[in-house]
Amino acid sequence: MKKKFKMVDLDCANCAAKMENAIRKIDGVQDATVSFMSQRLTVEADDSRFEEILDQIVKVCKKVEPDCQIVR
Repeated sequence: MKKKFKMVDLDCANCAAKMENAIRKIDGVQDATVSFMSQRLTVEADDSRFEEILDQIVKVCKKVEPDCQIVR
């Protein structure tokens, strides 16, 4: 399943790259893209575990940039 999410308070391109790399390492994620310019997260992950994977994605993003939020 491929879904797109709006990101709020993503402050720099370097942080976006760090988030993208960390998200791709999560089990069940096939692909992920974090765009600093459009403030968007695109993630392709296992359908049956999508909510669980999304919770892990939120935690990873908070570690990189605590103020950043993913709008579900």
